[in-house]
Amino acid sequence: MTQPQALLIDDEPDILELLSITLIRMGIDCDTAPNISQAKAKIDNNNYNLCLTDMKLPDGDGLELVTYLQNKRPDTPVAVITAHGNMQTAIEAMKLGAFDFISKPVDLSSLRNIVSNALKVKPSEKESTKTSPTLSQKFIGETDNMQRLKQLILKVAKSQAPIYIRGESGTGKEMVARLIHSNGPRSDAPFVAINCGAIPTELMESEFFGHKKGSFTGAQSDKEGLFKTADGGTLFLDEIAELPLNMQVKLLRAVQERSIRPVGSEKEHPVNVRILSASHTDLSEMVEKDSFRQDLFYRINVIEINVPPLRERVADIPALVDYFVRRLADRNQITPPSIPEAVIKKLQQYHFPGNIRELENILERAITLSLDETLNANDILLSQSNSSQTSDGIERNGMPLEDFLEDIEKTEIAKALEQTGGNKTAAADLLGISFRTMRYKCKKLDID
Repeated sequence: MTQPQALLIDDEPDILELLSITLIRMGIDCDTAPNISQAKAKIDNNNYNLCLTDMKLPDGDGLELVTYLQNKRPDTPVAVITAHGNMQTAIEAMKLGAFDFISKPVDLSSLRNIVSNALKVKPSEKESTKTSPTLSQKFIGETDNMQRLKQLILKVAKSQAPIYIRGESGTGKEMVARLIHSNGPRSDAPFVAINCGAIPTELMESEFFGHKKGSFTGAQSDKEGLFKTADGGTLFLDEIAELPLNMQVKLLRAVQERSIRPVGSEKEHPVNVRILSASHTDLSEMVEKDSFRQDLFYRINVIEINVPPLRERVADIPALVDYFVRRLADRNQITPPSIPEAVIKKLQQYHFPGNIRELENILERAITLSLDETLNANDILLSQSNSSQTSDGIERNGMPLEDFLEDIEKTEIAKALEQTGGNKTAAADLLGISFRTMRYKCKKLDID
């Protein structure tokens, strides 16, 4: 079997020697260059499996090489070596297409992790994502915006850059995160997903970073946090906008330093995770209002992916209906009911504030309640909870405004819970509020 080859670019002989020795011990042949001009010449004449370059070189900077490789050898992963603490340069390099970054002084354990992941990167498919059956089967949709999204997923999956997935509730943000993970070099490692809004504030640090026995009341044994559970793989932080400011500071440090300190521990532990995050809230607006840290926003938002709402991909509804009907029928061990055109037309005319999750809930309810082998338009009950007509016909009749608004709020929450089969997380998504807010309102309004 042919040994992989790496190109190392640095004008410091000691650094080149350290990098070469480390990679040779990993079974990798190394070629070196002291500057950009020699590196370009070697790139033109060789097909390397990976490239490591310093940022400051005698005749330019590493960003120029990142761009050059993207144009000449887009399948060659390149990692940049940056001065300690120069995170902005590392982020800029990843925005240009760098696979990852290494901070000086070079930590050999981190270096080996990055090199191992880089060698797992597969060459690009020359064809469209239509020829990728795995992606098409898991992420249904053939509209133009969905095709662009699939192509972007395959492209960013090869990088180790943090990705921020933005989209309305129920659009499939976690599915996008899982596809990025499964199509990347970490696919054989854990994918750990957590809804940041579902963790009680007082337990967040322990959940994320773990704790030592006896570090607080109730800590009866050591516990690994989510970062450690995801070590080597991907950590998906859903609804990251729900993180309180004090936790945002600690998350930023963990992401930048690639290490964590469990509650009650005196030392930090290195972790090797890729961070993917998502929110239905506009984080840039939260940054402007000082409710989300700007430095954390720029750190997690190296690459942004927008997931289109269902109303912008109406042509995909027939395929989605077919998929959900078959899956629900299989789950309930019944013959899939036939779906007439009238049902499809009714669904395509609906706004879907809850997006794909709402579509699945509507179909599940219709199949459960239908007595025929064919669903008809009357079986499809569409929610009006997000309609502008919500409070039409409701009279205040002298009731105090606060009580009146609470009655409306209680009615809408009850509708959402009924529509989602009592699932508070799904109901919160449908109403456009966080799980924590949903839990608070249910307790306040005495909704079981």
